[in-house]
Amino acid sequence: MSDAVDVAIVGAGPYGLSLAAHLRAAGVSFRQFGQPMHLWRAQMPRGMYLKSQGFASNLSDPAGTHTLAAFCRQTGRPYADYGLPVPLDTFIAYGDWFAAEQASGIEQTMVTSVAGRQGQFELSLADGSTARARRVVIAVGVEHFAYLPPGLSGEQAVSHSSQLTEPSAYAGMRVAVIGRGQSALESAALLQENGAEVEIITRSQELKWNGPPLLPDRPLHQRLREPEAGLGSGWSTWFYSRQPGVFRHLPEQTRIYRARTALGPAGASWLRSRVEGQIPVRYGQTIGAVSSASGGVAVSLAGPSGERSQVTADHVVAATGYRPDLRRLGFVGAELRAGIQTVANTAAVDSGYQTTVPGLYVIGPAVAPVFGPVMRFVYGSDYAASTVARRLTAARSAAATPAPKLAGVAGR
Repeated sequence: MSDAVDVAIVGAGPYGLSLAAHLRAAGVSFRQFGQPMHLWRAQMPRGMYLKSQGFASNLSDPAGTHTLAAFCRQTGRPYADYGLPVPLDTFIAYGDWFAAEQASGIEQTMVTSVAGRQGQFELSLADGSTARARRVVIAVGVEHFAYLPPGLSGEQAVSHSSQLTEPSAYAGMRVAVIGRGQSALESAALLQENGAEVEIITRSQELKWNGPPLLPDRPLHQRLREPEAGLGSGWSTWFYSRQPGVFRHLPEQTRIYRARTALGPAGASWLRSRVEGQIPVRYGQTIGAVSSASGGVAVSLAGPSGERSQVTADHVVAATGYRPDLRRLGFVGAELRAGIQTVANTAAVDSGYQTTVPGLYVIGPAVAPVFGPVMRFVYGSDYAASTVARRLTAARSAAATPAPKLAGVAGR
């Protein structure tokens, strides 16, 4: 086990790349595995924009020099802290640039299993090799956690919104989009703008839209009444954005509820004109049976008063979100998983993101029930990366410091 590095990072999205930047600056030896920005490159629709503001879409490096704004200045791309949506292709290119500048050396192979071995960890890799590390940080995004309700799963003509990567492939097709959040609304807009005939189906009685960002140069009394933070405006949103360490001390059931419901389904203000009056919406509908129908799919619906109807489409896109669940991380071995205490099926971690298995850490959306909804956003990568890097740096220093000799023991 002498070839073990201090840290193995599993994942190369915004959280994994940010942690790599912090560890490199601290001189901690590590290996990082994964495909950079894979979720954004392979599971997001072409033509989409980030919902977060520009200033809230930064990856984290210790010096704060490798921001999205810096990348856009260097490459001549349009950018604004507020009010200018960030295109998906710009964000992917930014992540690639950040990786090259701050986290080079990523090994683009997948981790197939993580197991404890002799007080350390052994990682099996897709290329047939193995790696050893004294500590492991799981920094995967939501790609493992796409959720399809039981009634929708199993149908060939039904897919999760994470599979909608090329909206133009649905040109000329009838597509029903289920949901009311940003993913559903933007998917519907992109599909229609690429030639599909689209209808939105939602359980709610209305669609909700975020207001435009509140600029930081407002009068002081306005900023005090409704502060603007990384996840949006208002004091509760400020708390979720800025105080994940305090959020962790809330009662467990409160944390679980807030992580799931805070910043609930709503569309960005800039998307509203592309949906309202442009795409028909069926409100107050509960999804019933789903069945195949003449080359497509038939979806049975129940209205708010129990009235029945049916939608027939060539394809159904279910923008039904993500549900982090430790059991869906197939590379975490059963023996290792058995030692991880959970909260709402996710890892229960301490203030430094360490699980109840010593040396095993989890950051990102998988620990939102502990640190709050900010872990579901790129904005949370700064707190997570800097916190874990401090803990790992201290652990390495402690391991390298020889234990003091006890008086009277020498020479025995």
